[in-house]
Amino acid sequence: MTKRLFLIPAIILLLFAASCKTSISKEALYGKWKYIKVEHPDDPTDSVRSAEITYNAPYIRFFDTDSLQMIWGGKILSHGTFTTKGQNILYTEKMPDGTTRSFPFWVINLTDKEIVFETTVADKSRVTAMKE
Repeated sequence: MTKRLFLIPAIILLLFAASCKTSISKEALYGKWKYIKVEHPDDPTDSVRSAEITYNAPYIRFFDTDSLQMIWGGKILSHGTFTTKGQNILYTEKMPDGTTRSFPFWVINLTDKEIVFETTVADKSRVTAMKE
């Protein structure tokens, strides 16, 4: 009984601390972020090898016009617009046929030098990138 009385406030405190995490700002994202690690959390054997990352030099660039580009192998892999909400980057990708699709990137960690974000679709990808 005593353990339960101690456990309940601890859980409430933990939930409160998690909810107090500040929202990310668009301004904190602006710039070029070089990928240093790409992994698939649901299948660690399917992560991108560091040699492939070095060879293709992928990066994501956030512009102060609220647009972004993802580059892989020197070519635009994806581009569109973004906004932020809480711990998410809400991305609207412009498709080659003129249509768009929208989905969030969940930002796990963001500092002035490093970002770790993850797609929230079924085949998750987690990217760790360093700011240039």
